[in-house]
Amino acid sequence: MSEEVEYGREVLRLEAEAVAALARSLGESFDRAVAMVLSCGGHVITTGMGKSGIIAQKISATLASTGTPSFFLHPAEASHGDLGRVGERDLVLAISNSGANEELRRLIPGVKRIGARLLSITAGADSPLARHSDCVLPLPPAPEACPVGLAPTTSTTAQLALGDALAMTVAKRRNFTREEYALYHPGGALGRKLMRVRDLMRGIEGAAAARTGQPTREALLGAGGLGRRPGALPVVDGDGVLKGLLTDGDIRRHLLRDPSFLGRPIEEVMTPDPLSAGAEDLAASAWHAMKRRNFDELPVVDPAGRYIGLLDVQDLLQAGFAEGDGA
Repeated sequence: MSEEVEYGREVLRLEAEAVAALARSLGESFDRAVAMVLSCGGHVITTGMGKSGIIAQKISATLASTGTPSFFLHPAEASHGDLGRVGERDLVLAISNSGANEELRRLIPGVKRIGARLLSITAGADSPLARHSDCVLPLPPAPEACPVGLAPTTSTTAQLALGDALAMTVAKRRNFTREEYALYHPGGALGRKLMRVRDLMRGIEGAAAARTGQPTREALLGAGGLGRRPGALPVVDGDGVLKGLLTDGDIRRHLLRDPSFLGRPIEEVMTPDPLSAGAEDLAASAWHAMKRRNFDELPVVDPAGRYIGLLDVQDLLQAGFAEGDGA
């Protein structure tokens, strides 16, 4: 084994041990911190300088994406007007390994005057930050995983892990759902995984249906003719229950066999009992079903089988389902 691999393993061992020690140390202050976040009537405002500031930004992003309104405040900019972003209903989460950072020290009096509560993550139990905090989440002592013992490594790993623990515990207490996660992640693969058919389907007003018993010509003209978009026409009975789907493929096949088909009832021309989806089905499942069968349209029905809309492949493509196959 090379010296480089050996040292890399040592770095990971030190950081893993710091996180394990942190897990063992969690106690009453963590309960209080969770309660403070849950009771916050405004925003959870994270702040920190240098590497701790980068960790604070990540924690803020995690909170926001799991249902807790949050943003990052740069402590140096706070002294030059950005303190006005803080309100009395907010909770300020300050992160500093030493707890003696000068920029944070200047921030504390302003936060107190505004009336916001102060929560801190710090290893400096007797530091100015800890003394002025309403609640402290202490970091157990741990050596930095650095050849000279100075670069923030173990300490920032512990900060990040503790911030994740706080954000995830709050999300669990709030019964944060997959649907809420999809709401906050509309773009990218994660959002597509949780998107529902109802989010993309065209309602009846945008995807008219024909009635059983109608002559095919009348149904097509009523739907806007052969040049319509999408390329399929749902067919329903008098109660609105889906009975079939007339596709461009159906029309082409009948044109080749019997050019007079336009005068025949639409149920003699349509594809009966077509594949359909429910509004609450995952859009990704519908996408895969359409790909397997080479369909461009999928009718959407309610639990009673009544037609309520149409899912078109073009809308799925515009939502990004071609990227990564919707997964």
